[in-house]
Amino acid sequence: MDREPSRLTVDPRTNQEHTQVAAPQKPNKPANRPNRDKGSNNAPQIRVNDRIRAPKVRVVTAKGDQLGVMVTRDALAKAKEIGLDLVEVAPNADPPVCRLIDYGKFKYMQAKLQKNNKSKVTKMKEVKLRVGTDVNDYNVKMARTEQFLDHGHKVRFQLRFRNRENAHRELGLDVMAKVVEDMKTMGQVDQPAKLAGNTVTMVLAPLPANQRVKKFKKYEEADFDAESDEFDATDDLGEE
Repeated sequence: MDREPSRLTVDPRTNQEHTQVAAPQKPNKPANRPNRDKGSNNAPQIRVNDRIRAPKVRVVTAKGDQLGVMVTRDALAKAKEIGLDLVEVAPNADPPVCRLIDYGKFKYMQAKLQKNNKSKVTKMKEVKLRVGTDVNDYNVKMARTEQFLDHGHKVRFQLRFRNRENAHRELGLDVMAKVVEDMKTMGQVDQPAKLAGNTVTMVLAPLPANQRVKKFKKYEEADFDAESDEFDATDDLGEE
């Protein structure tokens, strides 16, 4: 450590000179700076192209069209062939979901979306199901759910047991488990399935915007408005 030079001073009370030696200076510690390469601890690291570790991925186009499960190296070759990037958007899915997009534009759009979302009001939407909901009706309701989640809203599911269904309540829990599995690329469980009386309820919350991938896009209704108050959840857990 460097020392400052000694200084000669005079004591006014005794009129005697004495030498004052300055204390050694401590080196300045560098300020703690965030590691920009690793990103914030609160934001998951997005893997792109050669950084994707999974051996196989589910590939989706920028428009949401699914190309199916591919070996990662083949998916990378496909991305390079059309001049786009392979971006992992749902790393927790099995297999992980990747999109064929321009990563530079993707980052710009995500930053713009996050800025706009700060001014949005999160609502609780509601979707009602039954143990015997037919396949087409279920698919339409899952498409609606994806649109609710994509608008940043939470979704409450309600399933009411009727008559003899009360003797097989495990079937209702199976329906909720299927919803969680089908929506895992769009949302996550906010409140797990809970039985109260003859009704099961569950709440899903949206995943971060850059991780959302729609699976039921082809079942979307042309005139459906995800922001309509018609689909807002109420305190009344009445029948469908």
